[in-house]
Formats: sequence, structure tokens, C-alpha cells
Amino acid sequence: MVGHPYYLSVVGVSGMPERHYIDGEWTDGSGTETFESENPATGETLAAFHRGTEADIDRALAAAAAAEDEWRDLSHIDRAEYLWDIYHELRDRTEELAEVVTRECGKEISEGRADVIEAYHMVEWAAGDARHPKGDVVPSEIPSKDAYMRRKPRGVVGCITPWNFPVAIPFWHMAVALVEGNTVVWKPAEQTPWCGQIIAEMFEDAGIPDGVFNMVQGFGDAGNAIVEDERVDTVLFTGSAEVGQQIASKVGGEPGKLAACEMGGKNNVVVTSEADLDIAVHSAVMSSFKTTGQRCVSSERLVVHTDVYDEFKERFVELAESVAVGDPLDENTFMGPLIEAEHREKVSRYNELAREEDVNVLVDRTELDADEIPEGHEDGHWVGPFVYEADHEAPLRCTHEEVFGPHVALLEYEGDIEDAVEIQNDTDYGLAGAIISEDYREINYYRDNAEVGLAYGNLPCIGAEVHLPFGGVKKSGNGYPSAREIIEAVTERTAWTLNNSKDIQMAQGLSADIKTSGDD
Repeated sequence: MVGHPYYLSVVGVSGMPERHYIDGEWTDGSGTETFESENPATGETLAAFHRGTEADIDRALAAAAAAEDEWRDLSHIDRAEYLWDIYHELRDRTEELAEVVTRECGKEISEGRADVIEAYHMVEWAAGDARHPKGDVVPSEIPSKDAYMRRKPRGVVGCITPWNFPVAIPFWHMAVALVEGNTVVWKPAEQTPWCGQIIAEMFEDAGIPDGVFNMVQGFGDAGNAIVEDERVDTVLFTGSAEVGQQIASKVGGEPGKLAACEMGGKNNVVVTSEADLDIAVHSAVMSSFKTTGQRCVSSERLVVHTDVYDEFKERFVELAESVAVGDPLDENTFMGPLIEAEHREKVSRYNELAREEDVNVLVDRTELDADEIPEGHEDGHWVGPFVYEADHEAPLRCTHEEVFGPHVALLEYEGDIEDAVEIQNDTDYGLAGAIISEDYREINYYRDNAEVGLAYGNLPCIGAEVHLPFGGVKKSGNGYPSAREIIEAVTERTAWTLNNSKDIQMAQGLSADIKTSGDD
């Protein structure tokens, strides 16, 4: 393992902009523009990067297409060997890479560490799956026939990943795609290019064949070039609903091309009259404020039964007022900054919108007191929890549009679990949700009727594990880019039937006799 000792350097080895990785080489690319990675807690510049162009994407896709046959000819197990090297490097470098994640995307350090651990869990799953059975044997109606399913790689997979899980989600996309025999062109999020750089270095260290893995840094134009190119057989996207819907719409009109898009949510935690309030409050705080609310599965709506509402509200508000916002590298911090100035403006606008829509504001830490901001972090993108009460029947934008921040509505309800689930389903999204109840009948009703792709009982609505499906319904997505389910997006299935007899016998009673005009 070669390794790169400059993982924690501020401006890379030479201070020059970092490069793309295309066809086994580091390259400046064809463009002249650069962009910078910023520490959202301090505002400091971490490193500069070359901005990829459509020409760079074209070169990367050409390399991926040229490498297809040679990579496909390897066995699953041989392909997985490259990932085992990356798995060990991720494990060996967990602590230093966790610090990179935290410095670049602002997640507090335990979350930065969990991001790396999740990445190597995904690589472990994908590489280990190489030795598992593939396909299905299917009984035929005809005893002399063997029928079974075979899979083969789709070809070139384009991966477009978000900034909030800058190490884990790229491996959710790429690990399975590569083991299954596809080649990859990847565009990391423009907010977290440093993490992208390190991942590309890991693939180089592993000695993956030229063209099999390619990484182009850049913005939406580079991502769009991936989506629109006819050489891309599958697009894997995780990000906003707006962009994901555009991608799904474009790709859906191209025969033979697939897109698996995991998008946002306006997620709920349902707290029934039968809830254990210790579990309920703990789960709600975790769901709402971890990653400063910047998870697609974060809860922005807490649907609470009137019988327990007052006590829940008092306890939740007390914690929201005091939850520790601060230096994300400090182990005592619970919430770090928002990712960038533009996103802070968006969250602030939604907080103001809530006031304009005449909700009852309970906690407003949009502007933190000066003594809450760590010394030397004055230029960070700081915000604290914003909590309010609202009428669940009112058609408010603040309770129905995704904010992607620590912006939380308390929605009081009366009635039974059916009423709570009706409120739960009253959004255009359907990604994640949780129910807190000691009544198994309520839990089972929620399980069967909540319109979500990820559901939790007596838990926060965050914390997915890599071997489970991850994705949503309605506006939240059209695919499950994780573990076994992603195999569907990156492989083609062939139903294969083999006749072991000298005679031809057909299913469904279809006659196999060939009759000619002279037959009586």
C-alpha cells in the first residue's frame, strides 16, 4: 500500500490545484478554471482543485468504455481483490480520514468517523459478496430443461454523489458497480473535493486497471455531461429532489438506460399516546439535529399525540435550547456548522418563512450568541435549532418543503394511529420515518401504511446500515443505491433456458410439431 502522507495537509503536496484521475493518470484537464474546498466551521480554504469540463468527462467516459471488456473478463473475485486493498486502507486510516471529512463538510467528529466506517462496511459487503452465489435456478415445466437467471454488467456507470456523506455514499455507488464488472466515471460533490481526491488516491494505490475507475472534479455541468452521454448505461445519483427528478426524466426517455436516484425527504417521527417519552425525545433530537439536520433522512416534522404532547414539547424544547453547537473536531460537540454560506441563507429564509406563516416559534437559535461560536471560527456557517408548533391541517410551505437543516415542526394530533399516519403521509416525499410506541399494533399499522422507504420503530429515523435497502417513494426517489438492491441498477438479467434432450418440447402445451403443406 503506497498511502499518501499529505491527507491532512492544507494545500496538498505542492500547493498547486489538485487534479482529476482519468485513465490511470492524474491530469489538470482541459479547462483553466479552478475552485476551492472550504472548511465550513472556519471559512478557511483547504485546497484548490481543477474544475472539470465536458471535454474531461468525454475523456473519462472514453477510458471507461475502452476498459469495459478487460474488466468484465475478470471474475467477481479477482475484481473484488482491488476493493479489499481499499477496505484495509479505509480501516487503517479511519481516524485521519474522519478528520478530513469533518474539516471539509462540518460534521462533528463522531459523524466523520462513522462516515468512514460506513464506507468500509460497504466495501466489505461488496467485496465479500463476490464469493456469494449469483443468479437463481428456476424449475422448468419441462423436465429436460434447465432454467436459470444470469447477470452481466451493464457497462459504464456514472456516479454523482453528495457532500454530506462524502466517503460513504461514493462507495455505496461504486463498490458494487465495480465488483459486478462495470467501469465507473465519478463526479464528487463540489463542496467536498478533498474527500474525492483521497478516494481516487486509494483506487490508484490499489492498482486498479487504467480506465476502470475515473474521477472528475467539478460542478453541475460536469454531472450533466455524465447524465446525457450515450455511453453511460446507468446513472447513480444521490442528492436533491430537484436535480434527481431532472436526471430521472432525462434518462427515462432513453431506451436501455437506467437511473437510480435517491433524493430528499420531509421526514416524520410519530410519537403516539403509547410512547416511552425517554425514547421519543432521544430519537427526535437525534433525528432532527444530527449532521445539523443536513441528512436526507433528518426529521423536520414531529407528529405527537395530544395526550403526551405537553411533556414531549417541554423536554424536546429544553434540549433544543441547549444542544451543543460548536467546533466539529471537539468530541463534546453535537452540531457543527452548515455546509456553506448559501445554505445558511436558505435555512434562515425558511425560518423567517415559518414566522411569516404565523407558526408558534418555540426555539430560535438561527443567530447564535457570540459566546457560542468557538474562537477562530467566526467565519463559519453557524446556525442552531429552530423549533415551532404548527397546525398539521394548514397548507404551510414550512411544514411541507424540505429545508435540509435544523428546522423542526411540532404537529399535535388527536385520534388513533390511523390519524397519525395520515399526517405522516401528507407530504410529497416518502424517504424515512419513525414511530415511537409501546403498542405493537400501532407499530405494525405504521409499518404497513406509512409511505416511506425506510422505517424505524422506537429509534431515530437516521442510521441506515449498508446491507439494507436505502431509498424512498414518491418525490424521494426511484431506486435503492445500496448493497443488494443496487445490483439491479448496475446489471442486466438474462433468463437462460437449456434443453438437455434431443427432442424439443415446449411449455404451456405449445405444439413443437412442424407441419408442412403435404401433411394430412
